[in-house]
Amino acid sequence: MKHVLSAKQYNRESLEELFQLTDDIKNNPQKYAKTLEGKIVAVMFYEPSTRTRMSFQTAVLKLGGQVIATENASSNSSGKKGETLEDTVKILQGYADAIVIRHSSETMPEEAASVAKVPILNAGAGKGEHPTQALLDLYTIREYRKTLDGVKIAILGDLLNGRTIHSLLRLIRLYENVEVYGLSKSCFALPQEYIDLLSQRGITYKKCNSFADIPKDVDVMYHTRIQSERFEGDFGKEEFIINQEVLNQFSDHTIVLHPLPRVDEISTDIDDDPRAMYFKQAHNGLFVRMGLFVQAFEEK
Repeated sequence: MKHVLSAKQYNRESLEELFQLTDDIKNNPQKYAKTLEGKIVAVMFYEPSTRTRMSFQTAVLKLGGQVIATENASSNSSGKKGETLEDTVKILQGYADAIVIRHSSETMPEEAASVAKVPILNAGAGKGEHPTQALLDLYTIREYRKTLDGVKIAILGDLLNGRTIHSLLRLIRLYENVEVYGLSKSCFALPQEYIDLLSQRGITYKKCNSFADIPKDVDVMYHTRIQSERFEGDFGKEEFIINQEVLNQFSDHTIVLHPLPRVDEISTDIDDDPRAMYFKQAHNGLFVRMGLFVQAFEEK
């Protein structure tokens, strides 16, 4: 049994093991078509989702397993009646062989795992972490660059509440000669704890005030939407929008990633630009999550 709770649980060796497995699944899907035969996976989403929920469910089906799911568990489960997450997990593990959970609480992964006798996969926990998204993000960068050492990455948008950013930084710091640039409104600045995490690995976080401050040869521009569901009040629209004019200021090898959904931070006029890889990124999520299920049920 192997939980997927946080990016903290990975090192370079375990990441490469997952990525090699993902490569094999992507190239030889039939080899894994019966891996979850006879297994049932419960998918409990207390918050909205398209890509994460449906790619997890598709991953189970492509591996030969079955799914039981609630897509609006905050309203359509006993959680609305006051049932604790721990009690929900204790019940579900009597029905399913693994549980995928998205929840508004940052402490959800630890709470669920503390009582679980089946694998728990964190599909997003409040504004804390979203480890499987970070894994597919890193896989996409690796697939394109062939290596993650020496990567120059610019993170943009809501760096304060963006859990995908938080998990990605925990993983990217494991590699050598990494450069990280941040561009956001001051009210959405990256929390100091993540700047400190980078610093502990000798990575200097460079705060930017405009696109002009980002090196033109940056490898990745990773944008995120304003996480309006994580705060009260109106902080306006995104100021730093990647459109064709902006993208053309950067190198031919600069790719654009986004965990999606986008709002107005990436213009549709770059969708056909080969550097716009957010749809391929989303599709890679299926194969990475298939890999995570394979690992979750490996006998070791």
